Amino acid sequence: MKKMTFLPIAGLSLLTLFTSCDKLDDFIGGGHHEEEIKRPLVIAHRGAQSIYPEHTLEAYAKAIEMGADYIEPDLVMTKDSFLVARHEPFISGTTNVADVPEFADLKTTKNLDGKEITDWFVSDFTLEQIKKLKAKQARSDRSDNFDGMFQIPTIEEIIALAKSRKTINGNDVGLYPEMKHPYFHNEMGFAIEDALLTVLSRAGMNSYESPVFVQCFEVAPLQYINSKSDVKLVQLISTYNVNADGTLDFNVPEGDFISYAAPFDFYANGDDRTYEYFSTDAGMRFVSSYAEGIGPWKPFVISFTKDESGTIAVLPKTDFVVLAHKYELQVHPYTFRNEDEKWSNGNPEAEYHLFFDAGVDGVFTDYTDDAVNAIHTWEGAKKK
Repeated sequence: MKKMTFLPIAGLSLLTLFTSCDKLDDFIGGGHHEEEIKRPLVIAHRGAQSIYPEHTLEAYAKAIEMGADYIEPDLVMTKDSFLVARHEPFISGTTNVADVPEFADLKTTKNLDGKEITDWFVSDFTLEQIKKLKAKQARSDRSDNFDGMFQIPTIEEIIALAKSRKTINGNDVGLYPEMKHPYFHNEMGFAIEDALLTVLSRAGMNSYESPVFVQCFEVAPLQYINSKSDVKLVQLISTYNVNADGTLDFNVPEGDFISYAAPFDFYANGDDRTYEYFSTDAGMRFVSSYAEGIGPWKPFVISFTKDESGTIAVLPKTDFVVLAHKYELQVHPYTFRNEDEKWSNGNPEAEYHLFFDAGVDGVFTDYTDDAVNAIHTWEGAKKK
C-alpha cells in the first residue's frame, strides 16, 4: 500500500522502537557500515530528444538503448479520447500540421491555463487524423535531420515498446507519463485521469510495484488517482522566473500561463497557493499525503544569481531535498540540457555531480547518455 499507519506494539512504544534503530543496527552489524551510494534514476525527458524529434517511438527506443531507467511521455487527448504523446495540447511546434492542407481549417484559438493560444489542438483531431502527421524537432539549436519521418505514438504503443525492452542494467523499462493540463481537458469533457488509469490497468502497470511514476503540475488529478490506484505519483512544481538575487519569482504577468507559478486547478478554484508553498515543510507534508515524489524545476534545489553583465554564479543547495526526504518524497528535478549552461559553465558532467551531491533521487534529462556517464563518474569518485 502507498500510505501506511503504524500502530503501537504491545510493551514497546513507537518512540522506543524508532530511537532504538541505531542501537539495533549496532547489535546486528557491529555498528560499522560502509555508506551506501544510492544511484539516481535517469529519466529520458520526452525520449532521446537531443537526437530524434521528441515523443516518438524512435526517441524513446534510443533513450532506452543509451541507458535510461524511465522514459517520459507527455499525454494529451484526441477528439475520440485516445491518449497520445505531445508536450502540449497544441502541436504546430512539434509536428508538420501547418504544412498539411487537409487540416488548415482546424486551426483555432483556445484559452490554456490563462493564455490565449492560436494553433492546432490535439483535442480537435481524431486519432486517425493524428496518425497522418509527422513529428519534427522542437528546438532550433538541434538537428532537424529526422523531421517528417516519425509518427505520433499512443500511450499503448509506448507501453508496448517499453515492455519489449530491458534497461542496460537488465531491469524493466520504467514509464513516467505526465498528464498535461487535466483541467483544460476536463473542461472539454475529457477525463484524462480515468483514461490513463484504464490504460495502466489493462497493461498491468497500476500497482505500487509497477515501474511507473505518474506526474502532473495540477493537484486534484493526482489526488484522484491516489484514491483509485496504488501507482506511484509525483507532484511537479515550477516558478515563473529566477530573480537576479537567486530568489524564485511566482508572479505571472497577465495573459501568460498561470500554471508556470501555481497549479491551475488551485487557481481556477480560488486557492491562492503558488508552487512556493510546495517547497515548505507544510507543503511537503501535504504532497506526501497523496504522492511518492516531487519534481521541481532545478532552481528549487540549486539556484543561481545573475549580475548586470549577465555573469552567472551558482548558489549553495537549498533545504529542498532535505525537506522532501523528511516526508519520504523522492526528488526528481528537471530538465538537464547541455545547452543550458547556468549550472555547468560548459561542463554538463559537473552539473549532474552538483545535483547528485545535493541528494536528488533522479534527473530528467534530454541527454540520456551524458546522464548515465555522469552517474558512473560520480559513483567512481564516491568510492575512492
